[in-house]
Amino acid sequence: MLPPSSDTPGSWSAMLPELLGEIIRRVEESEDQWPQRRDVVTCACVSKKWRGITQDIVKFPNNSGKITFPSCLKLPGPREFSNQCLIKRNKKTSTFYLYLSLTPSFTDKGKFLLAARRFRTGAYTEYIISLDADDFSQGSNAYVGKLRSDFLGTNFTVYDSQPPHNGAKPSNGKASRRFASKQISPQVPAGNFEVGHVSYKFNLLKSRGPRRMVSTLRCPSSSPPSSPSSSSSSSTGLCSDQKPCDVTKMMKKPNKDGSGFTILKNKAPRWHEHLQCWCLNFHGRVTVASVKNFQLAATVDQSQPSGKGDEETVLLQFGKVGDDTFTMDYRQPLSAFQAFAICLTSFGTKLACE
Repeated sequence: MLPPSSDTPGSWSAMLPELLGEIIRRVEESEDQWPQRRDVVTCACVSKKWRGITQDIVKFPNNSGKITFPSCLKLPGPREFSNQCLIKRNKKTSTFYLYLSLTPSFTDKGKFLLAARRFRTGAYTEYIISLDADDFSQGSNAYVGKLRSDFLGTNFTVYDSQPPHNGAKPSNGKASRRFASKQISPQVPAGNFEVGHVSYKFNLLKSRGPRRMVSTLRCPSSSPPSSPSSSSSSSTGLCSDQKPCDVTKMMKKPNKDGSGFTILKNKAPRWHEHLQCWCLNFHGRVTVASVKNFQLAATVDQSQPSGKGDEETVLLQFGKVGDDTFTMDYRQPLSAFQAFAICLTSFGTKLACE
């Protein structure tokens, strides 16, 4: 049923702002499932007053921390605090599920966001990331992107299903293909777009200590897209020419060739003499000691005016709280998709790094 015209007496546009605000707030806060976009958009289309109230309530993730629509998964997280998530692992099916935490409990699943499944392809390993926990086809509309490792499992490349900016071309090579045949539809890219790298450093001397890792990404813009067609440009991107970048060179020249890059390195833990182990302060969000646990801070952050990162502020932390349960807390400039891809690299044995 369509609402009455806003020009007629007694129309819906004359509803009390307090009542209208409560209705829209309840629609927006239905966090246990994705609310239908039309439920929120319809509220904004009734009248100018409704639109204003809707905009005041339904804010972008970098302000509210809420993930209302699937498109929010590729927008930056909150600026002032971290989005707290859980990753559940199913060892039998090599599947990983990402949930947005709705309560402080580690046993409550929360709101389902993404799923990833590990596939062995020759000498390489791939993690297919999807919006559907039962559909991991790269030709599906639920396909979000993928993560691909090298033979040793120490170097990873993150691929996005959508172009990171206007004019971007899919990466060359067999690894970036989405389909075995030619492009099916002009609206579905035939290839993947290379948008980031994660590398683990070799531990040749077998010295004691946790893994050392470096992640290089171009994080999405913190400003909201001006139109639906521009939403893809707010996704992640690597280089304008889509060529792989040398992390070491970028560390030396962060502002020359890598405009817009964010470089993350894991925070070094301290050795606790009494406990005889390496320790990091996870603020109660990690309860089980594991070589997989890590905290990442930015050494280079092009989203900041100075271009330098705050090495004391943790932008992403990941840790174990159960046999197959892990926490993932991320914040701006990372998106949920980027954070999930980085955390997936921690799974699996890395003998050369331990």
